[in-house]
Amino acid sequence: MARTRVRIPSLALTAALAAVALLTAGCGDSDDDAEGTGAADGPRVVVTTSWEGAFAKAAGARNIKVIVPQSVHHAPDYDPKPSDLAAVAAADFVLYAPFEPYAAKIKEAAGSKAKLVEVNLDNSRDKAVAEVTRLGGLFGTAPAATAWKTAFEAEYAKLSGEVKAAWPGGRAPSVVNQVFSGWSAELAGATSVGTYGPEPVTPRQLAELSAKKPALVLDNAHMTTGTVLPGSGAEQVEIVNYPGEDLDLLPVYRNAARDLEKALGSAS
Repeated sequence: MARTRVRIPSLALTAALAAVALLTAGCGDSDDDAEGTGAADGPRVVVTTSWEGAFAKAAGARNIKVIVPQSVHHAPDYDPKPSDLAAVAAADFVLYAPFEPYAAKIKEAAGSKAKLVEVNLDNSRDKAVAEVTRLGGLFGTAPAATAWKTAFEAEYAKLSGEVKAAWPGGRAPSVVNQVFSGWSAELAGATSVGTYGPEPVTPRQLAELSAKKPALVLDNAHMTTGTVLPGSGAEQVEIVNYPGEDLDLLPVYRNAARDLEKALGSAS
């Protein structure tokens, strides 16, 4: 998730660009072709990962192309294929996260005139709603974004209530969370007594966080380094941020709620 060093081999890009020229040649640039699928299905949105894709879908986008396969856990390690660059070249919007700076290079390399949009990838309730609402405004799909917001907030309240009902002794649990898993502590109504990451936990951090005696450790499944606080007695929960291939964000919250309930039951 937190990926800052990016390398896109120049030779790979050169070869890809040559292929893109072949892929896009002869497509035409008449008004009918320019509108094409975009007119029928709304804006053409290219996203770097399924996480951005889920935000775009929630905002009302239907014509979405995901660049990085789900099997690639470290997105900046992915080398774009000619078909990826061709999709970017035809896009209306390209969505990326701050820790994925190669998105700008992809757009530049493909010669796209698409609007490059930085997305705040945070599953916290208020931030997710704000981002979906913003994207709906950009895409011209505000009614769909509003409908998603209504359904999401109802589901979120239900899930949060179910997790809180599992609190041991009826008291909010104390947790330690990885910096990109704080939203799950919020969902659980838990008290965060410390954070770690994205760098590995140091011996000093281990001692300090263990001394807090958290009931749970909310780890980041995409960057896990194993047991975070060995010997502390804390139950560790692997929190998944990315949605599945259906780009549906709600199952991310449902799965987290289920795992949190299970862990709280073990901790009681």
